[in-house]
Amino acid sequence: MTAPATPSVLFVCVHNAGRSQMAAAFLTHLAGDRVEVRSAGSAPADTVNPAVVRAMAEVGIDLSGEIPKVLTDEAVRASDVVITMGCGDACPFFPGKRYLDWKLDDPAGRGVDAVRPIRDEIETRVRALLADLSVPARH
Repeated sequence: MTAPATPSVLFVCVHNAGRSQMAAAFLTHLAGDRVEVRSAGSAPADTVNPAVVRAMAEVGIDLSGEIPKVLTDEAVRASDVVITMGCGDACPFFPGKRYLDWKLDDPAGRGVDAVRPIRDEIETRVRALLADLSVPARH
């Protein structure tokens, strides 16, 4: 009997500096190597939003070394699930992929107090995604 393939998930937002970085970090933290995780942006920023870095540090996840990445067709092709977060029509569509659109506030230009509820909503959605993928979350 062969082991099931490792699911792959791509999180996409415009700047890859906030929402998609938080989602990818939560999925990596909760799933470990049981899910292949990517994030990218249609117009990536130079750095991850400092308020996002601080908000994630509060829950024990370090994003200080992350760098926003550009969205490529290859990243979409290599992913089973593509989760968009406000990237609009910039996200390429390939048949056979599962697409989800998470409507979330954009943390750009906001302080850490405004980022916390966005962070918490993303964690809730990532946990639900893990359950949907039948991957138990680590504690």
